[in-house]
Amino acid sequence: MEENTTLTYLGIDVSKAKLDCSLRLGEKYRSKVVVNSAPGFAQLVEWLNKQCAGQVHVCMEATSVYGEAAAMALSQAGYIVSMINPALIKAYAQSNGLRSKTDAVDARVLANFCHERRPRVWTPPSGNELALRALVQRHQALVEMQTQEKNRLGVARDAVSGSLQQHLAWLDEELKRIEEAIAKLMDDDPDLRNRRDLLDTVPGLGERTIAILLAYIGQMLRFETARQFVAFSGLSPRLHESGSSVRGKPRLSKVGHAALRRALYMPAMVTLYKTAWGKVFRERLAASGKAPKLIIGAMMRKLAQVAYGVLKSGKPFDPQLHGVCIG
Repeated sequence: MEENTTLTYLGIDVSKAKLDCSLRLGEKYRSKVVVNSAPGFAQLVEWLNKQCAGQVHVCMEATSVYGEAAAMALSQAGYIVSMINPALIKAYAQSNGLRSKTDAVDARVLANFCHERRPRVWTPPSGNELALRALVQRHQALVEMQTQEKNRLGVARDAVSGSLQQHLAWLDEELKRIEEAIAKLMDDDPDLRNRRDLLDTVPGLGERTIAILLAYIGQMLRFETARQFVAFSGLSPRLHESGSSVRGKPRLSKVGHAALRRALYMPAMVTLYKTAWGKVFRERLAASGKAPKLIIGAMMRKLAQVAYGVLKSGKPFDPQLHGVCIG
């Protein structure tokens, strides 16, 4: 991003009901709290205009759906918007020795982070991408609910077993309805349909996992590299080494999207044990002494990388690139 003497920085701490805003103007700060709704967004834009803020770079944490509407509104109003991994903001605050944590403090931290780091610009998702993400998130929530109800049914007394069975029957129907809606959405969108067909060439990826990957990678590839997508998923390896004596086992960082990470676990297992390229991958790591759990994590990471690569290149999965000989 080019230097601009009129560039100012707005940090926004997002909650369900309100937006705590901190505007950095040089070395001074001005604060504003608005409701997290369309009238509040309009009020914030009006306030920024009164501050003679010039070109504003907005930084928000990419925590949940609560910030998406605000980000969309500010982007449409012509402001630069960046969505930041919360773990980066937490580490930044700790590196600055901050001990207090309030909404106002968090907003100022975001403004300072934006001023120092100049994070990359967030690209607003398309309408179909937002719809797909909402459907995928709803499906994941219902699956979790279904698991909970099944666990309850196993130990339930007769007085409540009927209610549980009725709820499970409703959940089955609702899951089918959402799965049909996801399939229709992708069928009706040529770009999504093409991307789905590309991911379908990757052995080990099923319909549900493909929908989840498309929901988070985005139609316009919101990540510039596969490494960024892996980090977003929390699948980057975390090493713990110090000197010559400390050699901790590598682990997944888990600093990223938990739902996306969970969605890749079973496909990784299927790929490792049911597909030719997965078996080659497993045998190679096992031969080098890698533990089974580490191999599963490595395959989850590999699936994320391969999915990104297939979409980025626009070319189907090639097993020969992964050590599989085609006779």
